[in-house]
Amino acid sequence: MEQITELFNSSQQYIVAYGGKLVLAILTLIVGFWVISKITKAIKKLFQVKQIDPTLQPFLVGMLNYTLKILLVISVMTMVGIQMTSFIAILGAAGLAVGMALSGTLQNFAGGVMILILKPFAKGDFIEAQGYKGTVHEVQIFNTILKTPDNRIIFIPNGGLSTSSLINYSREDQRRVDFSFGIGYGDDIDKAKAVIKQVIDSNDKVLQEPAPFVAVGELADSSVNLTTRVWTKGADYWDVFFYMNENVKKEFDKQGVSIPFPQRDVHLYNN
Repeated sequence: MEQITELFNSSQQYIVAYGGKLVLAILTLIVGFWVISKITKAIKKLFQVKQIDPTLQPFLVGMLNYTLKILLVISVMTMVGIQMTSFIAILGAAGLAVGMALSGTLQNFAGGVMILILKPFAKGDFIEAQGYKGTVHEVQIFNTILKTPDNRIIFIPNGGLSTSSLINYSREDQRRVDFSFGIGYGDDIDKAKAVIKQVIDSNDKVLQEPAPFVAVGELADSSVNLTTRVWTKGADYWDVFFYMNENVKKEFDKQGVSIPFPQRDVHLYNN
């Protein structure tokens, strides 16, 4: 009975000593998370008003959110009476161990920082990297999100993305579209070139400066290949690509210009 009384008395002492602090800490934690949420939303709106780079916005907002939450938790722990000096030392040692275990993740974080500083691409750019092609949808802390033309979502770790080669198809306003149209050895080269130039002139999306280029590029095994190069705006690349392929074939058929294709002769012998 005496042990129960002593336990009850000690419990009362702990409740009196720490109960108020614990309640205050919990209230601070709840209110703190609510305030951080409001601050994060306000900063996000501010970035949109100030027209901060859309690629940079999610990264900065995420960093601010995590930093404020960590500071809040540390402050609440101090209010309860936890000695932060020892805790920080333990946290540092744990951080070293976790850092070694998550070296790849930290590399992705550093890669994200480098991408946002150097800006090899921006949101909305069409890029090719790590064996994938797609439009940059978002740059997160650890990953870059691409959306493919057939509407697939690809997550690429920032570590490899920041240290390897990539192609940014959207960086320049104009792009060159290359073709190779094969004609038969018995066909008139000048006539074929005139037909190709006629198709080029019929498409107003093809730029006249730099001037279109058509010339014999190769005397292949079964065809004379006419190298054709035209320039267009980046947004019109695929329109010009498909238009030229379809209409050059149609005009060759109308003008009697042949397009050779592989053929095989089979000889049968009766023994």
